[in-house]
Amino acid sequence: MTTVTPHSRYQQDIAAYWNAEERPVNLRLGDVDGLYHHHYGVGDVDWSVLETPETDRDQAIINEMHRLETAQAHLLIHHLGEVKPEQRILDAGCGRGGTSVLAHQAFGCHADGISLSSKQVDFANRRARELGIDDKVRYHVGNMLDTGFTPGAYQAIWNNESTMYVDLKDLFAAHSALLARGGRYVTITGCYNDVYGQPSKAVSTINAHYECNIHARSEYFAAMAANRLVPVHVENLTPATIPYWELRTHSSVTTGIEDAFLSSYKDGSFQYLLIAADRI
Repeated sequence: MTTVTPHSRYQQDIAAYWNAEERPVNLRLGDVDGLYHHHYGVGDVDWSVLETPETDRDQAIINEMHRLETAQAHLLIHHLGEVKPEQRILDAGCGRGGTSVLAHQAFGCHADGISLSSKQVDFANRRARELGIDDKVRYHVGNMLDTGFTPGAYQAIWNNESTMYVDLKDLFAAHSALLARGGRYVTITGCYNDVYGQPSKAVSTINAHYECNIHARSEYFAAMAANRLVPVHVENLTPATIPYWELRTHSSVTTGIEDAFLSSYKDGSFQYLLIAADRI
């Protein structure tokens, strides 16, 4: 396992934040089937879960939220393109490892995950052992801006809602160096819509809640262009994620941030984007 000490105070703070994190919204959803995600969901909601008898209603909502977040992970994996079993892929900002597991299952390939949080990495490696895939799926404590991994070794790299913790130019420079020529990069991320100017009050509230720095939409494309990453697919997932957030307001795992997401998504100041790019 690669171990890298965070080299900035901010990275130390982020590591401490996620080492202390025990939010039910992450853990209870993962308990549904053992896939632990750290992202949101997309797709149409089965609103009949709200008609479930009261004794079972909350668990039915949890199950539906988990189905939607797993659908989001499958959507990201679909855009990784063709990956052969002998190739390697990298989950940058892997959380507790759910997307890496699904990607390995899809391709049969080697998967690495990296996180600043030793707690997340220990959890994810334990799950890989329990699933019997630890010979192919491994997680590392480290900095995704300076992994120490072999340049050009990866056919695909992704960030699933983790780009808001780093400078984009530094991130895409690091990913471009790690990707093989013709390799694929994918991100699903929240970004503020700079057509509307500076971040809205709701976006600032989200930043404070997660101790992150949400980037402008335009920053993604400028930083990719500067680092040999050419977008091949861009999709606005905002309409597809609003139902997840509306359902979440009915659950027991609300965190108080739901209104900020819903208001900013609906007024257009915040967007949920999928960007897939090829390394040239």
